[in-house]
Amino acid sequence: MAKTKEISRRIKSIGNTKKITRAMEMVAAAKMRKAIEAVLRTRTYANLSWETVLHLSAMANGDGELRHPLLTNRAETKKAAIILITSNRGMCGAYNTAVISKAKESIKLHPDVPVEFILVGKKGATVYSQKQIVAAEFPKSDALTDSAEVVPIIKMAIADFLSAKYDKVFVAYTDFVSPAKQVPRVKQLLPVDIKAEDEFLGIVGDPKVSVTKDLIAEKGKQHLHANSGFEYIFEPSPEEVLDKIIPRLLEVQIYQALLEANASEHSSRMSAMHQATEAATEMVSELTLFYNKARQAGITAEIAEISAGANALLD
Repeated sequence: MAKTKEISRRIKSIGNTKKITRAMEMVAAAKMRKAIEAVLRTRTYANLSWETVLHLSAMANGDGELRHPLLTNRAETKKAAIILITSNRGMCGAYNTAVISKAKESIKLHPDVPVEFILVGKKGATVYSQKQIVAAEFPKSDALTDSAEVVPIIKMAIADFLSAKYDKVFVAYTDFVSPAKQVPRVKQLLPVDIKAEDEFLGIVGDPKVSVTKDLIAEKGKQHLHANSGFEYIFEPSPEEVLDKIIPRLLEVQIYQALLEANASEHSSRMSAMHQATEAATEMVSELTLFYNKARQAGITAEIAEISAGANALLD
């Protein structure tokens, strides 16, 4: 009897856990739908803004007269920073582990370059235990409503880059491809460089609006051909125009990265909770089978004892 009671308690406990994971799966699914809508609304604009920045970078590092400190590659990389975007809570499978591992892999490619982390999201604090240097931490909203929320991050990144504290600034986040697939990636943010090792240079999720090096080169040729007979005048000056537009375009990239990360996080949590619910269902089924066997064995033992007692009385 004691064994059946123990199994019954375990079945009840796992059943309660199943209710919790099922509820968390439904909440994550609702949040995921809203996050995906937000991603899709801004993805094309973010890609086109990145294309604009890449065009400016090609002009700044080419034979043109355009020069800007945010677009100019430095001869030597003495120090770099990685803006690491993670979640605030766990229970989302390998989401955080994957993006942190991706960031660490990028560090190993350049072992002689010191790297500092700028954390966005509480789970990024894991890098403390991995003996990584953290320069700053920023809160992360689970439901972004305005790009103004990322302004402090990009202001710090630009200020540290211009002061030569960092020679390169990267952003590590998780690109949302589909509810079943999320791709962790590290993207060079500063200086903006068309030659950077990035297969997509834009958003992985939608190949129809992805920005590639060939596309940039082709559009650059078309632009030069179409405007070969025109001369542009910048007011008040090219430098002042770029000082305003480049930080804004970079702000859009960080904002889009956070939107992609949020959609990926909720998708990962929904999948993790769905798997946990299925695992709980299987455990309940197995324990129910063991319970029935134990109960049957107990009944059989009681019948055998009654029969033995009856036979003893007859003798």
